[in-house]
Amino acid sequence: MQTMYEFFREHRVTEVECIIPDMTGIARGKILPKGQFVSGEKMRLPKVVLVQTVNGDIPNDLSITGPTDPDMVCVPDPATVKVVPWAEDPTAVVIHDCVGFDGKPVDISPRFVLRKVLQLFADKGWRPVVAPELEFYLIERNTDPNEPLRPPVGRTGRPETGRQSYSIEAVNEYDPFFEDIYAYCDRMHLDIDTLIHEVGAAQMEINFLHGDALELADKVFLFKRVVRETALRHNIYATFMSKPMQDEPGSAMHVHQSVLDADGRNIFSSEDGSPSPLFRGYIAGLQRYMPHVMPIFAPYVNSYRRLSRFTAAPINLQWGYDNRTVGFRIPNSGPDARRIENRVPGVDVNPYLAMAATLACGYLGMIQGLQPTEPMTTSAYELDYELPRHLEDAIELMLDSPEISEVLGESFVKAYCGVKEKEYDTFFRVISSWERKHLLLHV
Repeated sequence: MQTMYEFFREHRVTEVECIIPDMTGIARGKILPKGQFVSGEKMRLPKVVLVQTVNGDIPNDLSITGPTDPDMVCVPDPATVKVVPWAEDPTAVVIHDCVGFDGKPVDISPRFVLRKVLQLFADKGWRPVVAPELEFYLIERNTDPNEPLRPPVGRTGRPETGRQSYSIEAVNEYDPFFEDIYAYCDRMHLDIDTLIHEVGAAQMEINFLHGDALELADKVFLFKRVVRETALRHNIYATFMSKPMQDEPGSAMHVHQSVLDADGRNIFSSEDGSPSPLFRGYIAGLQRYMPHVMPIFAPYVNSYRRLSRFTAAPINLQWGYDNRTVGFRIPNSGPDARRIENRVPGVDVNPYLAMAATLACGYLGMIQGLQPTEPMTTSAYELDYELPRHLEDAIELMLDSPEISEVLGESFVKAYCGVKEKEYDTFFRVISSWERKHLLLHV
């Protein structure tokens, strides 16, 4: 296997982007000259970097990271080294793990939280397999946050309107953009699969080939940056905001998931090819524990605008075969490929935490021997809300689940909810244009 240093020589790397994912999924870190990186001196970052809110604040509770604002050590993961294809000078990017000065993992690090959940599966002789599907919007450049977003102009010279689901011509409107996307992803070995046009105006979806959960989380983490960087180079924006436009559908990150045993057999299927008890337990775990991890699957106030009866996103905890109206869809497939599609997460999630949370729910259902409801055979769109409708309610549910705290880590749950509470508090202080328009002179 090629080492990092052989990789640097092959690609004549002169700079190295040393990054970690924080709670929001933003890349934090430093850019080092190659010589300094290969000297072996470990990068240090303040531990509080992990718990920055999306707007740059930090939680009020200083005990989350320590009252002295301590450092942590960032250790490069050689398996993640890749070229940065758009950089002017030969540049590599390496994702790092966070540890203390005693060498122990930082237990609030998103990458560690996913590793922790995967170890629970490994202890049972199981290996999860996942395949994420990411929806996102292309939008016209917008430098004024008070102005609504609009689709960009394509090759016809006109912005897209109406519903163009699965339209090839609509995708071809932005051919130069997608050619660069595929070229960059190929150079970074991100293994993207299919590209489709989704329902919204200039809303796209790219699917990943199935594989290991940590590797896929790394790829999604890097892919979001590829898309945003490519869009800027084409004088447009790309957004992974969950509900960016008022009259358009929201964007999701559906996660297909199955579990293999030590011999590579799908444990969701029995010897005769029928659904196994573990398959039913996994679904039941999703049904019981999903409400308690919704701050991960819907991490912002905006996320709950997507999870509405009026947007075709799931607001329920039902499951069904080839049924896109439920939260957990079972695609038609043979026994070897039996899998569950979690349709609840928005695309605004931290991919490491989303993978950890969905696998944690399924794991709890399997080891507890839970039983699911009967599958839905009709539309579930008219059912009552079965998920939290606001971030504040979701945070309370997450803090009130000892099972989730045990699986994801008590320190992590405290830190993550601290971040979300701070973000909600910041949002709540903002007076919206709706309030000024309808309340200023009328009440």
